[in-house]
Amino acid sequence: MPVNAPSVVLIGGGPRAAGLLERLAANRPELLDGALQIHVVEPHTPGAGRIWRYAQHPGLMLNSAAADVTMFTDASVKCEGPEADGPGLAEWAAGVLDGSIADVPELPPELRRQLAALTGATFPTRQLQSIYLEWFFRRSVAALGPDTTVTVHRDTATAVEPVQGEREDGEAEQGPERYRVRLAGGAVLAADVVIACLGHTDSLPDEESAAWAGFAARHGAFHAAPSYTTDVDYSLLAAGQDVIVSGMGLAFVDLLVLLMEGRGGRFEELSGGGLRYLPSGAEPRLWAGSRRGVPYHSKITSALRGGAAGEPAFFTADAVAALLDAAGEVDFRAQLWPLIAKDAGYAYYRELFTGYPERVRIGWQEFAERFAAADWYSQDRRRLVAGSVPDARLHLDLERLDHPFAGRVFAGHADFQAAVAAYIDRDLELRTGPDHSETLALFTSLLKSYMDLGRLVPSERLNARSQREVQGWWHGFFSFVDSGPPPRRLREMLAIHRAGLLQFIGPGLEIEAAEYSGRFVARSAQSGITVSATALIEARLPAPSVARSANPLLRQLHASGLGSEQQLLTADGTHATGRLLVSAHNELISPVGERRERLFGVGPGTSGWGAGAFARPGTNAAPFRENDALARRVLNLLANPNNREAGSGLANNDQINNDQADAGQAVPQTAAGGKDPS
Repeated sequence: MPVNAPSVVLIGGGPRAAGLLERLAANRPELLDGALQIHVVEPHTPGAGRIWRYAQHPGLMLNSAAADVTMFTDASVKCEGPEADGPGLAEWAAGVLDGSIADVPELPPELRRQLAALTGATFPTRQLQSIYLEWFFRRSVAALGPDTTVTVHRDTATAVEPVQGEREDGEAEQGPERYRVRLAGGAVLAADVVIACLGHTDSLPDEESAAWAGFAARHGAFHAAPSYTTDVDYSLLAAGQDVIVSGMGLAFVDLLVLLMEGRGGRFEELSGGGLRYLPSGAEPRLWAGSRRGVPYHSKITSALRGGAAGEPAFFTADAVAALLDAAGEVDFRAQLWPLIAKDAGYAYYRELFTGYPERVRIGWQEFAERFAAADWYSQDRRRLVAGSVPDARLHLDLERLDHPFAGRVFAGHADFQAAVAAYIDRDLELRTGPDHSETLALFTSLLKSYMDLGRLVPSERLNARSQREVQGWWHGFFSFVDSGPPPRRLREMLAIHRAGLLQFIGPGLEIEAAEYSGRFVARSAQSGITVSATALIEARLPAPSVARSANPLLRQLHASGLGSEQQLLTADGTHATGRLLVSAHNELISPVGERRERLFGVGPGTSGWGAGAFARPGTNAAPFRENDALARRVLNLLANPNNREAGSGLANNDQINNDQADAGQAVPQTAAGGKDPS
């Protein structure tokens, strides 16, 4: 490797970094000649990273079916670079089985069994996904060609420092800023370009969580702050112990797996299609509540039976462009959400009218014309639906969907338990039964709008209140409706509830730490339920925070002024989103607004739109578009001869090297048995 080869450092080696490597490989023949050095800093196995690492409970699953997972930039992705189609998870599994896909380590018998049973509709385990992501990483590295050296540092980056070049006479050399990346193990990497793709990171506890942790320490109680469920030690929870759980989303679903099956319980299929939970006797008893008081909606397994879905009719590029042309900023709730809601309603009712004509009073064409002429929040639209769809249960009410128990009064504990169980049963009927595919049409429309928002609306064109609303309410509502668990998880939840190991507290959950008793107290005014316990688990992911990040690099970027935390000026004052502020080109932005032209950030912890790392095939996925644009930008920067200063790095002839921190030991980049050795 030439000593002056340009160098790129990727901080974080999970699926987002793997996707960037794939785009660098695809675009390089057009944009950059010559040698290239790439360093990937990742303490876990590259490709999978921390979140998707193999070393997790084997029962944890994706909340996406295998057919809905790909890492490849297929022909649907609207980007400048070339498409590079390849197998999604389902096709990859079939290829591994028949031998057409190589470079996969010998898998243990259980994973081979999973491969054999996998179909497009299967919800795979995270361990299987881990092997797919590791394979994709190796494939992306191989595609970079023999004149690229990729060195994997199984370490953690702690600092990025700007470096100005120096000539032999000691004078400062004019040219672009370069960087030093310091690693926890002592190594220092020189870089022409640095990309922080850290994925989901932990944050230090906020004021409330810190107070609860202090309370638990004083009273010998148990408290788990927001974290990644699989990283928390629950061994201190005793069999039969009452545990308050705040949050009923995906982290709660994982918690049930770890504290029930993870402690030896098992499920038994019943002849009527339900499940029975057979406890091991080691499980605690959980009391769960949240803002809504119900779990996330099940993923959908039904199929459309009506007319073809078609393209959005109201939340379109032309409609958004007209709004942007008319004003400097747009308001999400007032201007964009009504268009998204109307598209969701249009898709929902199209499937209802064309798939189930016996359930409606008029034809689809008549309904569609009258629907198109009415605003979503109008009496005309409400009257049209009321007169056309006799069964009020089939009327789409997005506000009721968001708050299913709003305004409802409960008679007591038993009444509320029955209400939640009935809600889950109804959700499974609507989303997995054969007779309600209108829910799939709604799901698909909301998914497309969620992905299109970033493509159609530059974030800087949203007013500050709307940016907060998009990152808060809109993301939460979309996750609740569209990003829930596999149906089986809700069936398991009901079985655990029937076994007496899960009770529901209610919506509007309130928690206090009672000093007089040394116990946490949880209550819901709406359900009338109050419970006290010596254990509290905040079952949710940590909110992003640069200033309070548990990641040393994010804290250093903030403290040094190389990066900054996004601040929004709202009617309520300045609001910190906790996200790393980046430009439209993913450049880090300093506290005084200076763009770092060779220091980038991508992923869910940034202010950019393109969160996520893998996506459904054929959906023009936002992270793939962003990966391509960033890869091309990086290659163009490196192609400028003025940027080819004396590079540094650990050059050798291996395509992938593992730098074992300060030991400097190179080993082959494989994951024997798919296991994460860290």
